[in-house]
Formats: sequence, structure tokens, C-alpha cells
Amino acid sequence: MTETVLMETDENIALLTLNRPEKLNALNYQMIDRLLLLLDMIEDDPRIRVVILTGAGERAFSAGGDIPEFSESVKLGSEAAVKAFVRRGQTMTARMEAFGKPIIAAVNGIAFGGGCEITEAVHLAIASDRAIFAKPEINIGIPPTFGGTQRLPRLAGRKRALELLLTGDSFGPDRAYEMGLVNRVVPHQELLPRSFALAHRIIRHSPIAAHRIITAVTRGLNTTIAEGLNIESEQFARMAATQDIREGLDAWIDRRTPVYPGL
Repeated sequence: MTETVLMETDENIALLTLNRPEKLNALNYQMIDRLLLLLDMIEDDPRIRVVILTGAGERAFSAGGDIPEFSESVKLGSEAAVKAFVRRGQTMTARMEAFGKPIIAAVNGIAFGGGCEITEAVHLAIASDRAIFAKPEINIGIPPTFGGTQRLPRLAGRKRALELLLTGDSFGPDRAYEMGLVNRVVPHQELLPRSFALAHRIIRHSPIAAHRIITAVTRGLNTTIAEGLNIESEQFARMAATQDIREGLDAWIDRRTPVYPGL
């Protein structure tokens, strides 16, 4: 059976590819479960420092949830649908958002529904100039279910998010950049090279510091500034006990490039 998510490693970088191109990489339950399994494996592998996530084929990053599969869950009642579909999808996006290693979405085409919600949840995103986004769940009579009603307003602002959520209209990569959904837009043929270049810029630095930064931002984003500053202080204190901080300071004083474990 063909794997629904492919994994390749290139030195310290893992490339995950959503692999249902004939279905526009729709997120069925098997794909979500495999993504979670691979993230668990990557988390436990100290050699992997950054994850890049993209879609197979020339058309789609991911067109969102697998609607025929989801509709079968709905027929079993709301409790079954919430358990099988909503909780599974929310677990996936929450896992990505809080993942201790940076995840970069390389959005190579259609990013609708759950595909857009993955883009919202990951730490960084680069979009091809062929990418197209949408929050089309209202077209089938439901709200977004993988976190889109919560993350998109935090990224784009309440009114811009509500326009997209209430109309289901699609929007291009330039608007996604303007709203803060992606970090940059690049020519399609440069998408993976530019994503790998960004990953290499990250892995020059301490992996523990990267983890502490992600944790501080993720936990602090929806708190008060005072609570956020406490989180920041706590993350520094945890960093201060590591060899990485000593290496970083010594390298700066000695005017040399720091060398961290795994490089």
C-alpha cells in the first residue's frame, strides 16, 4: 500500500510529503494518523532539526479533509464525527503548533480547509506563486474544525478572517502574505530550494534555543504580557542550565562559529 505521507531526510532536515495527489492530498484519517506518527519519530531523533512539509503532485498542498470519509462519520452521529474527525484534526494542528522543532510548510498549490489550517498552525510557511488558499467549509454547512476559527483571526485579524470564513472565497498567495499566513511567496520552481535554505539558516543555531523560543511564543501568544514575560523568563532559565548556552557565549567571545551537537 502506498504511504499517505512520505518521509525523506537530508542531513538535519526531514521532508514530509502529503501523498494522495489523485485526491489533491485530502487529509483522510490514515494520513493524519501517519503524520502524527512521523512527528513522534522526528521528535525522538536528535539528528533531525527542522521539518519541511509539502504536497505531492503539481496541483495541491492539501485540499482539506476527506469529505466522503468525513460524511460517513457524520452519519454515525455528532459524537462519532467529533471523535473521528474534529479531535483528530485538532490534535494534528495543535501538535504541529507546539512541536519543539521548527516546521516549515512549503505550500505548492491548493491549500483549502485543513490544508490552510496546517499552514496556520505550523511555525513558518513559504508559498509558491501558484498557491491558492480558501476556508470553504461554509460551502458544506460547517465551520472549520481543525482550528481555523481560532488561528486565522489571530493571524489575520477578526474582520479579515470572518470575511474569508463566512464567504468561503479563495485568495492568492500575495493576500496570504499580507495577512501573515505565509512568510514569503516565491516562484514555484524555487519553493523547495528556498524552504531548504530557510531550514539551513535555522539549523546553524542551538536546537535547544529553538525549542525554547517555540515554546515561549506558543504558550505566551494568548496570555497577558505579564504572563508571557514569566513564560519567557522560565524558558531562559531552562536554557541557562545547558551546554548550548555556554557554547554560544564562548563562541561569541572567541569570535568563532558555535558548534552544537548534531551538526
